[in-house]
Amino acid sequence: MNLMFAKKPLAVLLEEAKGENRLRRILGPWALTALGVGAIIGTGIFVLTGVAAHDRTGPALILSFVVAGIACIFAALCYGEFASMVPVAGSAYTYAYATLGEFFAWIIGWDLVLEYAVGSSTVAHGWSAHFQDLLHSFGLGIPAALRTAPFDFDPGSGAFFSTGSVIDLPAVLITFIITIILIKGIRESAGFNTGMVAVKLVIVLFVIAVGAFFVDSKNWVPFAPYGYTGISFFGHTLFGQSGPGGMPLGMLAGSAIIFFAYIGFDSVSTHAEEAKNPKKDVPFGIIVSLIVCTILYIAVSAIVTGMVPYDQIDINAPVSNAFARHGLPWAQRLIDVGAITGITSVLLVMMLSQPRILLAMARDGMVPPGFFGAVHDKFRTPWKSTLATGLFVSIMAGFLPLRILAEMTNIGTLFAFVIVCTAVLIMRKTHPEADRPFRAPWVPFVPIMGIICCTVLMFSLPVENWWRLIGWLGIGMLIYYFYSRKHTITRRLAKEGKL
Repeated sequence: MNLMFAKKPLAVLLEEAKGENRLRRILGPWALTALGVGAIIGTGIFVLTGVAAHDRTGPALILSFVVAGIACIFAALCYGEFASMVPVAGSAYTYAYATLGEFFAWIIGWDLVLEYAVGSSTVAHGWSAHFQDLLHSFGLGIPAALRTAPFDFDPGSGAFFSTGSVIDLPAVLITFIITIILIKGIRESAGFNTGMVAVKLVIVLFVIAVGAFFVDSKNWVPFAPYGYTGISFFGHTLFGQSGPGGMPLGMLAGSAIIFFAYIGFDSVSTHAEEAKNPKKDVPFGIIVSLIVCTILYIAVSAIVTGMVPYDQIDINAPVSNAFARHGLPWAQRLIDVGAITGITSVLLVMMLSQPRILLAMARDGMVPPGFFGAVHDKFRTPWKSTLATGLFVSIMAGFLPLRILAEMTNIGTLFAFVIVCTAVLIMRKTHPEADRPFRAPWVPFVPIMGIICCTVLMFSLPVENWWRLIGWLGIGMLIYYFYSRKHTITRRLAKEGKL
């Protein structure tokens, strides 16, 4: 029982990064920032803006992005502090092991699978939708049986329905292609990502500059048709309106949904072991990428809700279809190309991050190290973990609908952020002497606000997400009990008298 809460010493963490299974340090501050922007701008801005505005917020989506951005800033400052202290692979999992102990480390590691792997599946869905929209603009298409997941959820009736499809084939194919690129190497992956980031930033700026001429302020009235709140507790609405099945509606409920749009800045911390100067460059990449993307999100959400009445926004390709409605098919095609490029970079970075989490867990014995800890002799990438991630993502993307995947990812990410903010408070108390090249300002205010904001957003999600999170963690507890706890590094260190 004591070993369940045993903490992994910082010295051991740093020593592991020097071993033969160490990843290659080649990423500078701007490459890390590009990875952050690459992971952030994509499905959230090109797809989920439609779902949130149409179903939950109306034009108040603009404020939803502001609230979600503020919550992320608090979490980002905490991530920056930990990434500078422990510049190794693993992100929040590693931080939890060093501060909260083995049991909580397993919980957060398993939760990060929910964030990155399920999040990648969501992104693959967004890629598929825009790819098919681009084909349709040229009068082309793919067979109906291969267009999307076999079922979907209707928020109006609160019921599932059959789509008539068998599998989302484009989503599966793009997942396969990205998996091959990631096995090849981090240098190639980072270079490929930087090029895509440049393209999608140009497209986003195009949307803002050109779309501004088609904004009708009448579309912003009423600004918040569902209100400014939307907080519930296990299906019982506490503040604001509720929809089918007790689903909370309102600006805060929208923040919880589009929170997915901000997932990515934390992925920068998973690449700390591949950064040239992680103590400075990783906090820089996290904070700069988050600030840039927050500004762009607010602007694009204002443009989209101003161009199209909120209840007429297309939930699959809201940005490109907004321009199509104004008789600009050429702009629609341009935006679809930009969206496909942008979403590809998000998929690449998220699928790049997941194997690094599994690598860190394998080093600690949480998962079988022979498989998940294997680093390719030539490419120096965790290639077996990457293959496993690709297979898992392709199955989820091929058979589960967008709404379910997005909300599962959000609650997992918010939970991870709460853990990281809590860990900063604990480390400041238990290890005040530790070297902190980057220090989160205004502690304890910043981590406490991060905990409060992320917890409020968790309760702004429909109750089904809580049950999915509990079910997911339940599966994780079984794995921990029957395998992980018997093989962890803390158990080995205890036997050697080093703990």
